[in-house]
Amino acid sequence: MFEISDLSLFDEFAIMLATAVGVGLLSVRLRQPLIVAFIAVGILLGPAMLGLVEHSYSMELLAEFGIALLLFVVGLRLDLHLIKTMGPVSLATGLGQITFTTLFVFLICIALGMQIITAIYIAAAMSFSSTIIIVKLLSDKREIDSLHGRIAIGFLIVQDIMVVVAMIVITAFGAVGHQTSIGSEVLGVMIKGICLILLVGLLIKYVLPRVLLHIAASTELLVLFSIAFAVGFAAFSDVIGFSKEVGAFLGGIALASSNYREAIGSRLTSVRDFLLLFFFISLGAQLNITDMGTQLPIAILLSAFVLIGNPLIVLTIMGVMGFRRRTGFLSGLAVAQISEFSLILAALGLSLGHIDEQTAGLITLVALITIATSTYMIIYSHQLYERLAPLLRVFERKMPFQEERLETSSGYIQLPDTIVYGLGRFGKNLALDLSENGHKVLGVDFDPMVVKKWSSNEVQVFYGDAEDPGFLLSIPLKSVKWVISSIPDKRINKTLIDALRAEGYQGRIAITLHRVVAKSELGLNEDDIILLPYQQAAKQTAQMMTEFSLKN
Repeated sequence: MFEISDLSLFDEFAIMLATAVGVGLLSVRLRQPLIVAFIAVGILLGPAMLGLVEHSYSMELLAEFGIALLLFVVGLRLDLHLIKTMGPVSLATGLGQITFTTLFVFLICIALGMQIITAIYIAAAMSFSSTIIIVKLLSDKREIDSLHGRIAIGFLIVQDIMVVVAMIVITAFGAVGHQTSIGSEVLGVMIKGICLILLVGLLIKYVLPRVLLHIAASTELLVLFSIAFAVGFAAFSDVIGFSKEVGAFLGGIALASSNYREAIGSRLTSVRDFLLLFFFISLGAQLNITDMGTQLPIAILLSAFVLIGNPLIVLTIMGVMGFRRRTGFLSGLAVAQISEFSLILAALGLSLGHIDEQTAGLITLVALITIATSTYMIIYSHQLYERLAPLLRVFERKMPFQEERLETSSGYIQLPDTIVYGLGRFGKNLALDLSENGHKVLGVDFDPMVVKKWSSNEVQVFYGDAEDPGFLLSIPLKSVKWVISSIPDKRINKTLIDALRAEGYQGRIAITLHRVVAKSELGLNEDDIILLPYQQAAKQTAQMMTEFSLKN
């Protein structure tokens, strides 16, 4: 007779993946975040319920890979120009929200009779918000390039940096022995941290540009190198006394200044999401749901603070700085949930013995409640604001002044109105001529040598692939009026057109082909253009020769 003990590790993973697909499909239909669904899968299949899947070394290893790639991609997305452009608002809202949330939640926990170390962990966990979820939701709503979207991303990046600082502090406290003072341990960690940052600087300046120039010639090799670099840097950080998470984050920063970061980020997203599946399932499998009933009242109280208090803190800070209540409200919703980093902090604290399983379960329960609820709040943010707008006047100055100063700023040197894919002989001259005629051109090419040799200061150039739909997420399509492909490949152009339509692009498209094709066959509109450079050049040459013959 079949027993659960007869299942091999491969069988367990097959059941886990099949269940994750089914629960994930239900979650998508219910418009719930997949993170919640995956934790639910862990609870369902774990020892607390069906007992089909147990926490194992293999699952833990895959989960660690997922966490490393998660932090690597966050570091990869770290845009120092964005923080500089947003200026004081990113730092003020990011640091201000963390400070006030930590203080208020700490006092709440102490009032509830918790120990100081437990209160500190819970307060820290309640302070950080999910960059991954917010970026995904803003992208789905086409608000990633809006003012409130850019402000939200700015202070979420500040939060990500503070998460790393918190991990360094926790690592220092966890490493303290009986014969070592906390001060000396923290000093040692700081010295190692400075050396690690210097290493990152040396890699950015002297090593990575030369290495990437050769590796980027192959997409597969670029992806493999990125994963190896993320995991390798995480392992190195772990060996010298830091956490793997800190190393992975710094590894991402090391590649963030390269021309290849958009291509790397878009191609690693699916790998990261797949590996993170095991982290959240593993987390759910370790949860003791029997204790959640007793923790529910406290979880609801903390969730209410995160869902209401955190946005009000951001709204207040932005109001004082001179932003309209609408911008402050829409930005503030980005902190109405706790982060996957909060769960990582809880797991780190649990492994170090600072907190118990009940505290980790409480933090996870708050994550489940706030992530699920805030998703609806962000999806229906504009409708929610219309209902609450009269009550929010108190958070707005009589003469807001920040909107006009920041509305036109962005992380780009200039917001492009034209994108040219392919910078070969035809594409390069086309981009330069368009720039000379007053267009703000963004050039995209998949050849690293072309990107390196580009010398025009009038045209921004990115390393990217026309066949990569994820790359479009890094481009402000809202300002673009023309997307031009100089790549004479029907299949590639069809892929690009489909990706543009999927992202809701409303501008016009021009593609290059060697022969005439019906526009409907490619998904083009009547206003779009098919360029036939060889035929058009032949006609122009014949016309010039005819005119020359007639003159002579």
